[in-house]
Amino acid sequence: MTSTTIKCATKTTELKQILALQNLNYVKNLTEEEKNTNGFVTVKHTLSVLEQMNSKTPQIIATNNTNVVGYALVMLPETTSLIPVLAPMFKILNSLTYNNIPVKNYNYYVMGQICISKTYRGLGLFRKLYQKHKEVYKNTYNFCITEVSTNNQRSMLAHQKIGFTTIHTFTDQTDIWNILLWDWK
Repeated sequence: MTSTTIKCATKTTELKQILALQNLNYVKNLTEEEKNTNGFVTVKHTLSVLEQMNSKTPQIIATNNTNVVGYALVMLPETTSLIPVLAPMFKILNSLTYNNIPVKNYNYYVMGQICISKTYRGLGLFRKLYQKHKEVYKNTYNFCITEVSTNNQRSMLAHQKIGFTTIHTFTDQTDIWNILLWDWK
């Protein structure tokens, strides 16, 4: 296996490959065993949505040659309307505080989804994708927030190893979610 490159997505072909990888790991396309063993993603994007998100803040990808083998999406609070299923999370974020300051008063972004191709798991790409997030965004944003299904134990453990901490848990029509925050300071 040749080496991978971690970078910002700049091409439509890369965004299309994100969508293909996302579809392979979408919760409704996996067996219970696959979900429990490998984790899953719960939101499907469209090319239009990814293009709009990428125009505001570039998405972070892992590539092997020209093939996207992993991604970690960036979503700004002002893009909430692009993915209605995430509206409950953004509404909750507006009601939370961190270090006694309302979260909405910080300059933050949401890591919208992370996924790594099955053949590239266990090679440290999860950590490398997040390291690139920090490298690219630490001078612009105070921190990164994400939400992870309580049923996705693989993802919860991986996020905790990076340094994310749970700041809130809530239930919506689809699942029970942990809101995780990664403070770079």
